[in-house]
Amino acid sequence: MSRAVLLRAWLERACGDRDLRIEPASADASFRRYFRVTLANGETRIVMDAPPAREDCRPFLRVAALFREAGVHVPEVYAQDLAQGFLLLSDLGDGTYLNRLNAASAPALYRDANSALIDIQRASRPGILPDYDRVLLERELCLFPDWYVARHLGVTLAGREAALRGVFDALLRNNLAQPRVFVHRDYHSRNLMAVGDAHLNEYPANPGILDFQDAVYGPITYDLVSLYRDAYIAWEEEQELDFVIRYWEMARRANLPVDADFDVFYRDYEWMGVQRQIKVLGIFARLYHRDGKSDYLKDMPRVMAYLRRACARYGALAPMARLLDQFQKAETRKDGETEYPVSRPLLGAKRPS
Repeated sequence: MSRAVLLRAWLERACGDRDLRIEPASADASFRRYFRVTLANGETRIVMDAPPAREDCRPFLRVAALFREAGVHVPEVYAQDLAQGFLLLSDLGDGTYLNRLNAASAPALYRDANSALIDIQRASRPGILPDYDRVLLERELCLFPDWYVARHLGVTLAGREAALRGVFDALLRNNLAQPRVFVHRDYHSRNLMAVGDAHLNEYPANPGILDFQDAVYGPITYDLVSLYRDAYIAWEEEQELDFVIRYWEMARRANLPVDADFDVFYRDYEWMGVQRQIKVLGIFARLYHRDGKSDYLKDMPRVMAYLRRACARYGALAPMARLLDQFQKAETRKDGETEYPVSRPLLGAKRPS
């Protein structure tokens, strides 16, 4: 029996409604699929289809409970069937941050995102979520030579392995020395929902937070980098700096363990960003070559631009900058005659009062 048939039969039982309508809601980089369910009375729900052979719903349920306890807005779980891999969730709408962000809306939306992130971090405690340890951080870094360099670019690292290894070791020392908190791990514009009335620019339950099932206990700057060096939208660095300062000021008032020297904090933020950008390039390459998902190719140049900018600033990362120069063709990925731009146009916003 197909999963579509199984899913509908389960939904009819879970909702007590045989007249429901099921439509695709969003795509995912994993094997999970999401559908919007419209009931006969017009109410909507979201159903997660996570094939048990590929995905496990239990981390989603565990992290949802943790984050809800922290006071942030995550979907309510109305029904579950772990054996079949189905969850019925509240519908947070379709207004992603990515769709709503512009120069006028960014200060308020990001203020709310900073506030929610701090709530999550204040609730942190060890021994609850998996550790974002050296093994996991290094495994992510290795996606870059395996999938981006070798598979995507078709380039060998012959004679350059030691340089890359040295950069990886330096990054890991910095990342692992940072204070540790709960880490969403994909806290960015596609996973944050602007929940409210866009016409009135009012978001009373903002942000709705999605895709948190891979949360870990790790470096405090990780989610901030996901948010402001987003693979899907870029800002002028002066504006990015302002957003990061706003977070840092809020975090200090909340007594989170951020460095009292903003320059030190920002360096850690950039070095964490390098780890994430290296990982993301590897993941996007793997999604294309292994899973046949080409949509992420257009975002690679934006991620590469972040990576180049940070590596050019620090002597210990200079070997990586030189390697990137040798892989210059990676800055633009061509598909036939179509050349993907380096990024969606850089956006600026007025400094919020």
